[in-house]
Amino acid sequence: MSSTFMGLELGKRALYAQQAALNTTGHNIANANTNGYTRQRAEMQATPAIPYPGMNAAAGPAQLGTGVEVNKISRLREDYLDVQYRGQNKDLGYYEAKSDTYTKIEELFKEPSDTGIANAMDQFWQGWEELSKSPDSSAARAVVRQRGVALTEAFQYANDSLNQMTSDINNVISVDVNNINSIAKQISDLNDQIARLVPNNYEPNDLYDKRDVLIDQLSKLVNVDVKPSSGGNGMVDVFVSGQALVQGQASNSMSYTSNNNIIQVSIGNNPIGLQSGELLGRIEAVTKIIPGIQDEMNQLENAFVAKVNELHKSGLTMDDIANQTKTPPVTQTDQLDFFTKDNGNWVVNPAIMQSLNKIAAATKASVGDGSNAQAIADIKSTILTINNSSTTAGDFYQNIIGQLGVDSQQAQRMQENTQTLLNQVDNRRQSISGVSMDEEMTNMIRFQQAYNAAARIVTTMDEVLDKVINGMGATR
Repeated sequence: MSSTFMGLELGKRALYAQQAALNTTGHNIANANTNGYTRQRAEMQATPAIPYPGMNAAAGPAQLGTGVEVNKISRLREDYLDVQYRGQNKDLGYYEAKSDTYTKIEELFKEPSDTGIANAMDQFWQGWEELSKSPDSSAARAVVRQRGVALTEAFQYANDSLNQMTSDINNVISVDVNNINSIAKQISDLNDQIARLVPNNYEPNDLYDKRDVLIDQLSKLVNVDVKPSSGGNGMVDVFVSGQALVQGQASNSMSYTSNNNIIQVSIGNNPIGLQSGELLGRIEAVTKIIPGIQDEMNQLENAFVAKVNELHKSGLTMDDIANQTKTPPVTQTDQLDFFTKDNGNWVVNPAIMQSLNKIAAATKASVGDGSNAQAIADIKSTILTINNSSTTAGDFYQNIIGQLGVDSQQAQRMQENTQTLLNQVDNRRQSISGVSMDEEMTNMIRFQQAYNAAARIVTTMDEVLDKVINGMGATR
């Protein structure tokens, strides 16, 4: 048999349950714009009825309900959508890093333009072409020398800029690794907090959200695999390429070593092979993309310089012509290279920088002969062997720029495609986990009405009990 005050208890439980639901709705509304917040729901269930089945239960025609209670505040989240999101996020980070590298290289070369290497090469050939027409002209010789300087400086600027880019990306790699270790430490700390709450029947939903946000951030940097921790209690382990970065309440440090354009990433003392993510994109930039372009540019410059020097050494300078027209003639020639090495960089020969007469424009002992200058000018269309291919210097350079453009477009296209896929997954995830203001306002009205009805039950039972306690037996 139920208690005389059972009606009040029913009303009280209803008030508490609807109030908890209202509080949860308010929490959802308050965090509608919070990054990574997962909407929550108060799960209600009926409390045990009277009589409760058992050997000593009172015999009665039916069970009498005792009200409602909130047994759990649940997060509305789908784990498989998190897995899909993180899978796309690592690819997005990878292609963003590659696209960023290619874009910066394209900005460096600025092709086609009036200030790029292609234009400097054309100007260099034109200078020799003009010199062939006026081989005794000091002005034409000065133009050749200056354009030779401009061309070597253009190659050197490109190489120095690529080296600086490599240094900058190496700094970004160091920052990324430190960021990964910081996130791993934060995840392990959250695991520790969660593990202290779950055994006491708490649902640390907001801590779960914070941890998921960190894992999402980590998934853009490296490929991650998240599994429930063997320690249980709501903790998770985070693996990168099979190695544990986070194990329950402990985190392992990621590190890397760099040697001769080879970067090895390790977790603890275990080397790993990254599969995707921004960090891998940065590593490939400094170990493959930039060194590959530098190697091709060096081969182009070396082949180009070798051919110019070969012809220049075979020609006659103004001093050679003057010596051979003496009586008796001096047959010894300068045989100068037009370009020489200085601290590893090609520069115009210092002897030519000191005297314009050292430019070998002739093949005959005649002041008006410009046949060697013409031969050097014709190198523009001469087939050279560069990187095991037969091509002209200009065509080889255009192939470098063309391949750079193709690779850049491919990286940008993959970035855009991956971003689209990521947005689609995120939209599906938000449709489940995100806060809908319309839905929450509807819930608020629903719970408010239920709360008002529960309050009316309490008021009605109070009136009934007042009549029983204070009104029964009263005389009038």
